Amino acid sequence: MRVALKSSRRTGLDGLDLADGVKLVVKENVLAVISQCPLKTVSSAIFNGGGKQVKAVLNVGVPEGYSDHLLHLDPMHLITSSAAKVDVTQDYLAMVTAAKIKNYALFQKKTPEFSVTVAATAGCSHGESSGEEMDVQEIAGTINIIVFIDGKPTDSCMVAALITATEAKSAALHDFDVRSRYTGDLATGSITDSVTVVSTGKGRTLELAGPASKVGKLVGVCTRKAVAQALLAQEPIWECRTVLYRLKERHLPLAKLASEVSKIEGLAVTSQRLAEIIRANSSAAVWLLAAAKMDDDYNKNFLPADFDNWTQVIEGFADFAKHKIDPSEFTNYDMVDLPPFVKQALIAIVKYCSS
Repeated sequence: MRVALKSSRRTGLDGLDLADGVKLVVKENVLAVISQCPLKTVSSAIFNGGGKQVKAVLNVGVPEGYSDHLLHLDPMHLITSSAAKVDVTQDYLAMVTAAKIKNYALFQKKTPEFSVTVAATAGCSHGESSGEEMDVQEIAGTINIIVFIDGKPTDSCMVAALITATEAKSAALHDFDVRSRYTGDLATGSITDSVTVVSTGKGRTLELAGPASKVGKLVGVCTRKAVAQALLAQEPIWECRTVLYRLKERHLPLAKLASEVSKIEGLAVTSQRLAEIIRANSSAAVWLLAAAKMDDDYNKNFLPADFDNWTQVIEGFADFAKHKIDPSEFTNYDMVDLPPFVKQALIAIVKYCSS
């Protein structure tokens, strides 16, 4: 069962019932799961994370204008003062986010044996791809996820649920083609993301929470939907980026495209003129984006095995509009520093679609 986002939002201490004796409460900059009895948790939360027994799980938003210096100097001041807003003073864990708590999303699925509820806040303007080199100058954008299981998962089941939720988060970002600001690769998250899995410990023992298990399927679908909806609420741009914007996310900004193609004799073009050409020809714009997607595979050596000679395929990629690009026809072709498919497409667009 899906809990509709609008109808599930309540701002007072009465809260939304998640299970017997457990409520979801949202007040000002705090989203909290509060229980009358201890809850079992596995969490990467900044405060009281790990494996704990707590009576409250908090997601604390950093208020606008709150000093970054103060936050890093004394994060507990923000956490404790925020916890007090929902009458929580002890036995709790807390995550912190720069995303607005009001933009949270909530999804729930139930079975006769257990239920899964996921509450998420999300911002990914500073996306990253785990495993890449990162020169971090600032930290902004956080995806925090609370996975609430009204059931009795084992310790390993809860850890598996945390992994499944993390996979679903990354899948939601891939659905929107969110890119790492450091390399332009597909983003897997942001630098400060956190996940908490919490359970009531009631009912039949649940042992599995991988993506194909009964528990994992619910965790995956609820998390993926919650992250996607929260991300759009926080940063609506992910739903409506232009081709040029999406190329920029891949570290192919308009200025670079114009500068590189202009190295070829007879194809000099300004950034403004190139933008006009692409915007005036929707087929050319889509073709250029398709080229960028092919370059994703090319750069990782993931090209399909259908062809023996990829150099020939790349050179023929400009068959768009029946114009094949022969590199030997263009002076300074080798000096153009662009991914091969984008390079071919861009040359053809400038040469044959600019009239």
